[in-house]
Amino acid sequence: MSERPAPPDTVLLRGGEVHSPADPFATAMLVERGRIAWVGSEGAADAFTGPADEVIDLDGALVTPAFTDAHVHTTATGLALTGLDLSDAPSLDAALTLVRAFAAARPADRVLLGHGWDAARWPGGRPPTRAELDEATGGRPLYLSRIDVHSAVVTTALLDLVRGDTVRPDAPLTGDAHHAVRAAALGAVTPGQRAEAQRAALARAASLGIGSVHECGGPEISSEDDFTGLLRLAAEEPGPRVVGYWAEQDVEKARALGAIGAAGDLFVDGALGSHTACLHEPYSDRAGHTGTAYLDTAAVAAHVVACTEAGLQAGFHAIGDAAVASVVDGVRAASEKVGPARVRAARHRVEHAEMLTPETIAAFAELGLTASVQPAFDALWGGEDGMYAQRLGGDRARALNPFAALLKAGVPLALGSDSPVTPLDPWGTVRAAAFHRTPEHRVSVRAAFTAHTRGGWRAVGRDDAGVLVPGAPADYAVWRTDALVVQAPDGRVARWSTDPRSGTPGLPDLTPGTDLPVCLRTVVGGWTVFVRPGE
Repeated sequence: MSERPAPPDTVLLRGGEVHSPADPFATAMLVERGRIAWVGSEGAADAFTGPADEVIDLDGALVTPAFTDAHVHTTATGLALTGLDLSDAPSLDAALTLVRAFAAARPADRVLLGHGWDAARWPGGRPPTRAELDEATGGRPLYLSRIDVHSAVVTTALLDLVRGDTVRPDAPLTGDAHHAVRAAALGAVTPGQRAEAQRAALARAASLGIGSVHECGGPEISSEDDFTGLLRLAAEEPGPRVVGYWAEQDVEKARALGAIGAAGDLFVDGALGSHTACLHEPYSDRAGHTGTAYLDTAAVAAHVVACTEAGLQAGFHAIGDAAVASVVDGVRAASEKVGPARVRAARHRVEHAEMLTPETIAAFAELGLTASVQPAFDALWGGEDGMYAQRLGGDRARALNPFAALLKAGVPLALGSDSPVTPLDPWGTVRAAAFHRTPEHRVSVRAAFTAHTRGGWRAVGRDDAGVLVPGAPADYAVWRTDALVVQAPDGRVARWSTDPRSGTPGLPDLTPGTDLPVCLRTVVGGWTVFVRPGE
């Protein structure tokens, strides 16, 4: 985690609801020099805490641990926030209209950058052609990543900027061709634009009660300068903490760049939406096609051994069932070589882990693998008529993202967004896990909240954080919300019990259709990094 300067000596919060297992009915909290010093009742605050340098009247607000988003692409998120976002475009024509307007409004940009199109949700189901994009941009370089960021459509002018031979099919680019055009597009971003985008992304995170993010960088995703620049910016400026993962099989490179793991989006396969997730059986909507495998079992095993011996986390992007099986087999082979205790202690990670079987879930538990998952994927692409069902058919689609089975097996969960694939939205993420489109995969709001707070810290090897108890880092958020409830995995809610014997602190009612909590203040290491205007 990033080191912070010394915060104010003492801050007392009082007159609210403090979500703490130390006292499920706490209404006050004392922070001393960046750590939680005490939680308890309002009546005991003055007698127990003494005078404070700052007193915050919560006026009934809820205080919780700050969220950790366990999978973020920070610069890409900022560029989407400040650039062209097609995620809400309802049709191809609407997307092209947005491209024309954006090109007209940004005459000085060397390369036009956009993100978020999803032809699977458009009438006709087709992406824009290169000729359509050439016309919409007036012949300028344009890079438009699909919503899953595993394919892109581009203009002819951008292809002309790519060094060497580039495959030029008039279709979304995937694999090496996509990596080449993305590198050319991002290479046109100036250091100033990059820092502006990073600040925008971290400011948005702070405004949503996110106190830390796990940056998933890598040579096929961003650049070394982007990665080190972000870590430096986060260490020097107030804002959410940034933990860096570098997705390359060069362990010493990852360490030299300041990463805590050669992990994150180290691709074993691609994505379902782009037909590049690696499957045992073919896609339902593309006969004979089983996706793309980037790393095999032997490569996974070698990487896990190297990381374990170097004292770094290993981690892999794996979505399809064949890719997940390759990871499990590779980690097991590594465990046989260096010892199962060392492998489990390293807390290696699997990002996404969508197509799981009972056997691979059991292997995750056996090998101590953390599942870094994105519940918003199910909210966006699940359901009988969603993209998952289009790609896989109903039976396989309903088996995706089995959060309840993972928790039941004892697999550690860390929740994230994969922003900009889905937006930074922590309470929405908790809601998506608790109200999974497949009911048997749902978890309680409390379990999802824990996975999105303490789970993110545990995923980086910290068991002392992500919870409001004495001694923990003072990373917390203050929320305006309605009455607190205890919500079961089946969606039933009960008003927060007033019986002290229950020992269960409440959380906001996240039933679909209810308003999500509004962040009033975010504090990281005792420093206030966001205050909602007017509060």
